[in-house]
Amino acid sequence: MLVLTRKLGESIAIDDHIKIRVVQIKGKQVRLGIEAPKDTKIHREEVYAAIQDQNQQSVSVSADKTRNLSKLLKP
Repeated sequence: MLVLTRKLGESIAIDDHIKIRVVQIKGKQVRLGIEAPKDTKIHREEVYAAIQDQNQQSVSVSADKTRNLSKLLKP
């Protein structure tokens, strides 16, 4: 893991297309601004984990439903 120190108003660049800027520091919280292409998915880690869990549940539910439907359609 790369660890960087930035002050208010400073930024970091990731590749040529993503820029992360420190826009506010308030107590123990840091507010970041992220400039990235519209097709770049950006989520807080806990939101990303919830999306991954939901996707995994959808896959397993879909597989079960597909098996059940397959059984119903067999002559």
